[in-house]
Amino acid sequence: MALKIGIIDIGTYSTRFLISAVHKKDTLIDTINSIEDIFSVGKITSLGRKLKETGFLQEEAMQETLSVLKEYKMIANEYKLDYLKAYATQACREAKNGKEFIEKVKELGIDVEIIDGDKEAYLSFLATAYGVNPQKSFVMIDQGGGSTEYGYGEYEGQFYSLKDAISFPFGIVGLTETFLKHDPPLKEEIKNMENYLKPQIEKAYGKMKNAKHLIGLGGTITTVVALEKNIYPYSSEKVHKQKLSFDQIKKWLDILSSMTVSERKSIPAIEDKRAEVIISGIVIFKTSMEVFQKYEITVSDWGLRHGAVIDYVIKMFNKN
Repeated sequence: MALKIGIIDIGTYSTRFLISAVHKKDTLIDTINSIEDIFSVGKITSLGRKLKETGFLQEEAMQETLSVLKEYKMIANEYKLDYLKAYATQACREAKNGKEFIEKVKELGIDVEIIDGDKEAYLSFLATAYGVNPQKSFVMIDQGGGSTEYGYGEYEGQFYSLKDAISFPFGIVGLTETFLKHDPPLKEEIKNMENYLKPQIEKAYGKMKNAKHLIGLGGTITTVVALEKNIYPYSSEKVHKQKLSFDQIKKWLDILSSMTVSERKSIPAIEDKRAEVIISGIVIFKTSMEVFQKYEITVSDWGLRHGAVIDYVIKMFNKN
């Protein structure tokens, strides 16, 4: 009998819900390989809007996120889950009223935890490792709305081991609000963002320079795959494990940064709210590839939610 596991990711930019079926097998690795998605949904709720400016989650953003969570809880009830857990990330870590917001989430009957950057990096690492199955050492880059995690992993005969991780408090929401004041953005604004990011990403490179591959996750890079490979409507299966070259990433940065937000919104593959922040996301990946001196990046459609399901399976096996 399959276990039905529900995971909610309350991010700075989007709120996502995944229900997976876990078929218990004799070994841990076979059980991980048995995981299949039953239901997946994500909505851009921009919980972290104006957070950098004010230090607080905005009332409107909280209400919008809570109404999405209420909907997710109703779906969870319909599926009669064996386990439901929500994880809140950078916006709730940083906001002065983050804990108050979490109390409101608990009132909806959702078990929720604010996780630190290390735990976020670990969950994203599990997702990229077991979702993409790289056979050599790799660095996963989990670019989010409020933070970006870098995790260095190695393949050790069937299993993956996280050797080092670092979480930076920069993400697409704060970067866009801080650097991009014009529409379309000025070349100088993009350059200033790159100059800000480079010395920080170099800290990750200093710890992780031996990695053979880069794996990227997050809504920005999966959208770039959809644009490059002409995938519309969006398909997780078609996007997952695709590769992008540095030239392709640079090409889409040049194309999209020469457009206004409303012009970007008119592209079917770009969600309306993502059109406002996608430039910053592409700049993170472009700068990362430059710093790590890699010409190619593999894209994972699996993220924190899948990592949390894998983490649940690992804990389940360790108990027995």
